[in-house]
Amino acid sequence: MRIGIVPTVNTAFGGVYQYSLTMLHALEAWRSDGCEDEFVVFAPNVSHPALVSTTGHGWTLKPLMRPSLPQRALDGLRRVVGEGPHREAWRWLHREAWRWLRRSRSLRWDKTRLHDPEVVKSRPDMKCWLHCCGIDLMLYPTPSALSFETGLPYVMAIHDLQHRLQPEFPEVSANGQWERREYCFRNGARYATLLLADSEVGKEDILNCYGSYGVTPDRVKVLPFIPACYLALDVPENERQRVRTKYSLPERYIFYPAQFWPHKNHIRIVQALGLLKQVHQLKIPVVFCGSYSDEIRETSFREVMMCSARLGLEGEIRYLGYAPDEDMSGLYAGAAALVMPTFFGPTNIPVLEAWAFGCPVLTSDIRGIREQAGNAAVLVDPRSVEAIADGIYQLWTDESLRSTLAEAGRQRLGAYTPDDYRRELMTILEEAKTRLLSQTSRSAK
Repeated sequence: MRIGIVPTVNTAFGGVYQYSLTMLHALEAWRSDGCEDEFVVFAPNVSHPALVSTTGHGWTLKPLMRPSLPQRALDGLRRVVGEGPHREAWRWLHREAWRWLRRSRSLRWDKTRLHDPEVVKSRPDMKCWLHCCGIDLMLYPTPSALSFETGLPYVMAIHDLQHRLQPEFPEVSANGQWERREYCFRNGARYATLLLADSEVGKEDILNCYGSYGVTPDRVKVLPFIPACYLALDVPENERQRVRTKYSLPERYIFYPAQFWPHKNHIRIVQALGLLKQVHQLKIPVVFCGSYSDEIRETSFREVMMCSARLGLEGEIRYLGYAPDEDMSGLYAGAAALVMPTFFGPTNIPVLEAWAFGCPVLTSDIRGIREQAGNAAVLVDPRSVEAIADGIYQLWTDESLRSTLAEAGRQRLGAYTPDDYRRELMTILEEAKTRLLSQTSRSAK
């Protein structure tokens, strides 16, 4: 069978970028084990470094969209003109043409059926492109409207339904985001061959939200997260020192890798550190890394930095910006603790990554995360600055607690390995193929 996959390879998308790479890595291992299926990876940029390994026997890279007439014309001109000193002008023209096309598509989309989840848009152009590529089954590591708009059988992951569960956060509700998410998730769930949830809690959320739209328990498969595949778990001291030197980090710090969405709750970490400085005269450095490339995240970032200035914490707050994949292992390995009082779940990848490096964890005592962390984390009320401060104080001052949590984290992580993930993904795809063949057989009668 020929299976198409649409990974997210833009690092700005954080967790879904990591999830996509992990899934590609697992599928590569499956191919090495003798899988006879062929995989076609669709991406806007087929030369992206993350996709380099997906070339060779059984793997094909294709652009996400069929090359348009303007693109074909530009490519033809480039071949005629060649690659001389003027090539940058042609590249600029190529980029501008694509931006215009994307912008015009976006405007048409916004003006038509965006705000009505019950009216499904059809994408015959994409359906034709996928058929031309010989695709039998699609795999979407993150929700995509292409799944149901193209009409091909598909398996799709749904990582959270926070627009339904916590719509008070603007990142899942403001500026039409609630409608966009609901259009994508409701119809994606309704028409999927199978759905992927990260946990039993995630499965429960999908069924609670979309069971009335025909989603049944047998169509929702639990595929738990694992740490990002690019992390090097054995981090020698010279690598830790390289990362400390690169970012001018102190010997001890707490760590939080997260984009500056309001739900990530950076502000209360800063307030907790201010409280610890006032009450216990403790100066605890915190290292933040992550982007703030839109209005909501930029506002959140500014609030965090203004708060740190008011509390006199400029010296304790270290913001690294986007940290490349090759530095993340050193950042985790050098941290005294991961502090992640997020409001969103149901489960989170950084918790697993911290456990992989023996880094103790503080996270939120909320549904889903509570089940994920078990006894391997300090659990706190994410709305309480005092609770977060108390948890940080415990981790910073109690070596025995840190050791206990680190060992508990390793044990929990060891109960579900990358091999387990790969086998579970294989089982899910085999079931999807069986369902597809059964439907084809019934249709032929």
